[in-house]
Amino acid sequence: MAAEYPSAAALYEAAKVVRDAGFKRWDVHSPYPIHGMDEAMGLKKSWLSAVVLAGGISGLLTAATMEFGPSSFLYPLTVHGKPTNFFTVPAFFPIMFELTILFSAFAAFFAMFIMNGLPRLHHPIFNWERFSRATNDAFFLVIEARDPRFTEIEARNLLEKSGGQHITIIHED
Repeated sequence: MAAEYPSAAALYEAAKVVRDAGFKRWDVHSPYPIHGMDEAMGLKKSWLSAVVLAGGISGLLTAATMEFGPSSFLYPLTVHGKPTNFFTVPAFFPIMFELTILFSAFAAFFAMFIMNGLPRLHHPIFNWERFSRATNDAFFLVIEARDPRFTEIEARNLLEKSGGQHITIIHED
């Protein structure tokens, strides 16, 4: 069920009302970011940064293993008196840095896709004609029917109470 709101401030206040009503599966859509909307929706910190950190650490450890393993343990070779132990680390910095960045980027890319449920080629909200204005000048709040608290009557009453206009049930085709 979706509703349109006349302004960003109205959408912000409606988000607080829906959050306080206990709904979990809902979202807001606006043509630009609204300051404080994450807090109004009750969103917590994303786990993406932890995934990126794990990717970076695994890249660093992979680089260290690939460089120190062969040069210090498997095939140690002393050339011009250069050491084959931990003192050779300055020569390995570029590779360690690059693999840390590469693994972090891959972790961020794939985690973002998984956390956002992508790729999703079509969403039922696109069936609603009014929603085409979401990228231009309109503000929407959508409560999904999958929400455990969702009933048509309760959702409609809540959206009406919060100032929603053009309240519509959106069906999957």
